Amino acid sequence: MATAPRTPRLASPSRTDDGGGERRQYFATLTRERPDIALCRATTVVARAIDEELTDARLTVAQHLVLKMLDAVGACSQQELSEQLRIDRSVMVGCIDGLESSGLVVRERHPRDRRAYAVTMTEAGARALADAEAGIAPMMDRVFAALTAEERDTLIRLTRKLLAVQPGG
Repeated sequence: MATAPRTPRLASPSRTDDGGGERRQYFATLTRERPDIALCRATTVVARAIDEELTDARLTVAQHLVLKMLDAVGACSQQELSEQLRIDRSVMVGCIDGLESSGLVVRERHPRDRRAYAVTMTEAGARALADAEAGIAPMMDRVFAALTAEERDTLIRLTRKLLAVQPGG
């Protein structure tokens, strides 16, 4: 039985026609029109860099932030950590579980609220934080190398405004 000759597949336009500069410049155009897309993509770039930096410290970004807050303000409830760091409560439970199983924090009864637990950083947690922090400044310099110091300050100010965080608060 004879088969009909196959119709060749249509080639992807991007493989046959360069589409002019418009195609090559689409992302730049998109990010001008949609700052939400630009912020999402920039966040992805920064998050990947932070993840890579914290890999050697064996910490997640959330765990690093928890240790950083505990170092700055002392023992906190999981609820306080969750609210202040803007980390979902269900994620925070796993985060604290991981830190606790690694010996970086301990949970103890909260001194002012017997229903809650206070999370406290251990000496091992302080060492892990110091190790992680040593690489953060160089990583930030690499990630934000395209920005001047003034542009970085503007980015921080605008990001805080979008997040409704008051300066000094």
